[in-house]
Parts: sequence; C-alpha cells; structure tokens
Amino acid sequence: MSRTTFSDLGVPDDLVSILSRRGVTAPFPIQAATLRDALAGRDIAGKAPTGSGKTLAFGLALAVRARRGKPKRPTVLVLVPTRELAAQVAKEVEPLTAARKLRVATVYGGVGYGEQRSALRRGADVLVACPGRLEDLLEQRELVLDDVSIAVIDEADRMADMGFLPAVRRLLDRTRSDRQTLLFSATLDGDVDVLMKRYQNDPIRHATKEEHAGEVHHVFWRARQEQRLNLTADLIKKHESAIVFCRTRHGADRLAKQLKEHSVRAAAIHGSRTQSQRDRALADFKNGRVRALVATDVAARGIHVDNVSCVIHFDPPSTDKDYVHRSGRTGRAGADGTVVSLVAPHQDGEVRAIQKALRMPTRIEHPSGHPTSSPRPSPQRRRRPQRTRARG
Repeated sequence: MSRTTFSDLGVPDDLVSILSRRGVTAPFPIQAATLRDALAGRDIAGKAPTGSGKTLAFGLALAVRARRGKPKRPTVLVLVPTRELAAQVAKEVEPLTAARKLRVATVYGGVGYGEQRSALRRGADVLVACPGRLEDLLEQRELVLDDVSIAVIDEADRMADMGFLPAVRRLLDRTRSDRQTLLFSATLDGDVDVLMKRYQNDPIRHATKEEHAGEVHHVFWRARQEQRLNLTADLIKKHESAIVFCRTRHGADRLAKQLKEHSVRAAAIHGSRTQSQRDRALADFKNGRVRALVATDVAARGIHVDNVSCVIHFDPPSTDKDYVHRSGRTGRAGADGTVVSLVAPHQDGEVRAIQKALRMPTRIEHPSGHPTSSPRPSPQRRRRPQRTRARG
C-alpha cells in the first residue's frame, strides 16, 4: 500500500526537495490531515499531540502562501507562548521560507530590544512572536500588523493556561479581517473554542491520534523530603537523560546545585534565567554535556527534545494539565519513557485528584527494594485523556 507523499498533498517540488535533503520524506498524520486545506487558504483548527509535526504543517503552508512585506509590516504572524518555542519554530520554518526569499524574525522577552527592532526595520515577512513582547513593540510603534494575511496560533491551550488569550485577541484584532487563521492546540474546547468562533471563518477541524508515541511507564513514589534528592540522583544516573520539574525557580536552582554535588551534571532552566542562559542550558542538554535539565513549568511546553528517557516530578504538578505537559517531554517519536512522581505524605490528596482526572490508578507506591532503586512499573500505553496532550 503506497503512502501519501508531500507532493500528493500539493507541496511544491522545491520545498519537497528541501524536506528530502533533511530526511523528511513522508508526512506525519497532522501534516497529511491539514496541508491540503491550509494550502487552499482554509482556516484550520488542528488538534494533535506534542511533537507530531504541527510546525512543519503550518510552516509549509505559510512558505507557499505568504507574500513579501515592507519594513515594519509583516504579512505572516505566528503567535507562540514561550521564548524557546519561538526560537524552535523559526529554526524549523526558515529553510522553507528562505527558498521563497521570505525573511523570518523572532520577537520575545528576556533579551534586549535592539536586534528585534533592527530586524523589523529591515523587513520581516514572517514574524514569530510571544504576545507580551509583541505588544510592547507595537506600543513603541516599531511595527504594524495591518498587512498580516496569515495568522498562526500555536499551542493555543497553553496560551490560555498562561493567561495570554486577552493579548492574543488584541493582536488578532489588529490584523486583516480577511486573513487565513491556522490554530493548533492540545484541546479545542473551552477558551480555545471561543477563540476559534471569534477569529476563524468556517474552520476545518482536524484531530490526529498519537501514532508515534512509545510506551511510557508512570509511577508515583512515596518519598519523604529527605529522600527526594537521593531518589532523583539515582534515577538520573540510571537513565541517559532526564528532565526534572520543580514548582519554584529557587527550588530548581537549589536542586541543580545539589545534583552536581551528587556527581550528576545538571542545569537549571526557568523564567528568571536570561535567554542566553536558557539557550545554553538547553544546548548542553541536547548535546549531552549535562544529564539533567531542572525546570519549572515554564519549560513544560517550551522544551522540545527527542530521546528524553525520564521525566521526574520532584515537586508534583498543580493540575492534571500540568502533569500532561510535563510528562509529554518523554516517550516522543516512538521512543519509550519513564515518568516518576515523588509524593510527600501531605500531597496525597492533590496527587490522587490528578490521577483520577487522568483516569490513572490512584496508587502511590513505596520505592521497591533499596530506597534509591529505579522503578519497575507495569507498562502503560501512553493514552491521553480526551483533553490532555499535544505535540509541538
């Protein structure tokens, strides 16, 4: 049985050649589902898991349909929730847009304004932006959005979780009323549905299953305060790479330092770090210079790294959505993964509430054998509750 190709979906030959040189020859489900409609100019509401290829789905569409703009007047706007995601989206789409002589710029906080202002003044056809910094630059009259004919809202549910939707609405109100709007999200209900109804014109809805997910083991360990560091260090040593989540920035910095004292190379990443510090930590993690990334929830959606073998909830998440977003950093692209939550006795109630919301067994176990032994959970196929996970 022959598989659908990018050419079958209407992608031009020059872009197909670029994909082929990158080793991308067959479309992922979200790309196969959305590309024909997106290339035809239809509004899209896409629901798909994190890492399933959404960026390439809208990147190909905007590379084909975008037009050149004037200085300070982009014609394509891509809104994303985090700095890391903005940088990664730009990196993914730039080879495609460069083939069409379209220029890409990124706008996000945590860095100076100078380079971003210069890029806008030179002329950026495709602007990838976080809402807060973009509104600042608009207020400073560094650009206008009147010429935006294609708007992409990526990780719309995360935008809602982070309180960005009012800013997203204000920004979309400043674009052309006849624009094409492509929206991608883990869920298409609640605030995201309101956004769709207000800003999309008869959108085509596409939802794809997580065909590329691996087996993910979820375990919840009873752990007293004084046990958590040893358990975490041991887990990291038993896995090739791990992302460890803490609730606070101070907690992430402290844990990264303590792990180093336990002979575990670790780096912290959170909102108080400068962009260069965050970029360096992520690069060191990707190339193996550090074994563990210690993160706050700001990184749950912003980090897109394949082959993360373990996620550790050093501090359990506040909500079931946060559990899904954090845990989604492992088991990507067909690889298996392990998720371990360390639960103090006083956290039983909130953790069991998360388990119930995600339709998981309400069980909290003692680490088997040695207190720092690695888990031996029964495998659980990564099966997302209806409103959980997405791929970035």
